[in-house]
Amino acid sequence: MNVVFDFGAVLFTWRPVDLMMECFPQHAPTRAEAGHLAHEVFGHAEWQAFDRGTVSMPDVIAQVGRRVGLDATVLGTLVESIGDRLSPMPESVALFHQLVALRAQRAATGGEPVRLYYLSNMPVPYARTLERMNPFLKEFDGGIFSGDELLIKPEPAIYQWLQTCYALEPAKTVFLDDLLPNIQAAQAEGWHGIHFHNAQQATQELQALGLSEISL
Repeated sequence: MNVVFDFGAVLFTWRPVDLMMECFPQHAPTRAEAGHLAHEVFGHAEWQAFDRGTVSMPDVIAQVGRRVGLDATVLGTLVESIGDRLSPMPESVALFHQLVALRAQRAATGGEPVRLYYLSNMPVPYARTLERMNPFLKEFDGGIFSGDELLIKPEPAIYQWLQTCYALEPAKTVFLDDLLPNIQAAQAEGWHGIHFHNAQQATQELQALGLSEISL
């Protein structure tokens, strides 16, 4: 079984509403207003291009600041800091380590192989920060950051490229992502999909797919 992880809000914290309330309290005094502002900052074409690797960090700061009307200095400080704010989620990391152990166990006993990959919409600066700050990422068998490949979820090409790079068999591949459109795109390629809510729920669904040895 190939287990493919998204990163933001699956393996690493991603709380855009909290970021808006912290950095722009005058614009986002309530969670509802912060949610709207987060969508304006992170949910539009400029940020998607940043994820894709076709817009630089200075350009995305300038473009979003102009469109949304946010203080460029504050916005710049926030955007520059996001890579450092992506902290490992303890229960998700524990699940990952369970899978690492299962990979070794099955390799030793001749069981069905387990391989671990990632597929993340992640701008290049944040990808490099995650790699530098989180040595456990070296335990993955491989993966793709959107910014490195100029591709982005949920477009089919990024799933197909991961399949090609690592010779993944779709029927033996499961994808964990917090966003339903990304799961649906994986399922359209013949993958299994787990719409991630928390590590316990994901563990149960992985067990049902044949990884019965893991537990949290």
